[in-house]
Amino acid sequence: MNIIFQIDGGIGKSVAATAVCKAIKKQYPNDRLIVVTGYPEVFLCNPHVDKALNFNNLNYFYSDYIEGQKVKMMVHNPYLETNFIMEQGHLIKVWCEMFGIQYDGEMPELFINNREQQFFGKNFSSNKPILVVQTNGGGAGQPNKYSWTRDLPINTAQTVVNAFVSQYNVVHIRREDQLALQNTTPVQMEFRALAVLIQMSAKRLFIDSFAQHAAAALGMPSVVCWVGNKPSQFGYDMHTNIIAHEPTLKPELRHSVYSRYNISGTPTEFPYNNEGEIFSAEEIIAALRDENVTPVVEVVEEPTFAEATAGEKGKKEKEAEVVE
Repeated sequence: MNIIFQIDGGIGKSVAATAVCKAIKKQYPNDRLIVVTGYPEVFLCNPHVDKALNFNNLNYFYSDYIEGQKVKMMVHNPYLETNFIMEQGHLIKVWCEMFGIQYDGEMPELFINNREQQFFGKNFSSNKPILVVQTNGGGAGQPNKYSWTRDLPINTAQTVVNAFVSQYNVVHIRREDQLALQNTTPVQMEFRALAVLIQMSAKRLFIDSFAQHAAAALGMPSVVCWVGNKPSQFGYDMHTNIIAHEPTLKPELRHSVYSRYNISGTPTEFPYNNEGEIFSAEEIIAALRDENVTPVVEVVEEPTFAEATAGEKGKKEKEAEVVE
């Protein structure tokens, strides 16, 4: 049987979906799991996924995977499920249950091989431990560079960075259209390279975006800041989850539909006097200082062809000496 699992939404949702894949394959071990997503790179090397296809390349999909075959479709959006809207379970749990899949606490997983660690890791060599931060989320081309509902206020983020910059190389995951931080190294690379960066980092500060899902999938505890969304639905207990302060103003919610706030940060919904009321920079700094420093992934420099040849020649000469 072909099980077709479609994932709509951003890359973070695809990372979370790897936990659903594991649960599906556990219940249907002898069937073929075909994932349709905007981010097939998330599922590379995943032993629970038989094939991951991009929405942009579905030529002959019907004839290859549906026509004349036994098929089970799992294509509905969990964001529209009653239990999710009523905040009665984590996204992964709701996702599994809506498909009739037994959920046993499966977590997201990313499978990064040694070659990837070496290849991408060279880009992040540092003489200081790495503090990696992601302060803004969402897709490219948003009308507003900052969403108060999701992002870390720029002044708060800068205060945190200033507290660590002397001891850490602060690497800021951001696109060119997102707000910049001073005294940081900006990075915009492919997803699997950023996963290696997260693996190599000593400390991590994220918002509810793809990096916090990736960190959970890699087993890397992080500090994660939350405003509109809740860690009980999108987060993980392994992280130190910092929830925004209670609103100080009554928001205008006439445009709210299936959630209290629009994730894009609708200005009329802003429930504070100013952005400084959302988080305490001191609380975030304290949480980061309490985080255990994780071992840095060692990047082994591969020898050049000349070095390898010379080494092999020297090895043979020593072997000849032993024989003599």
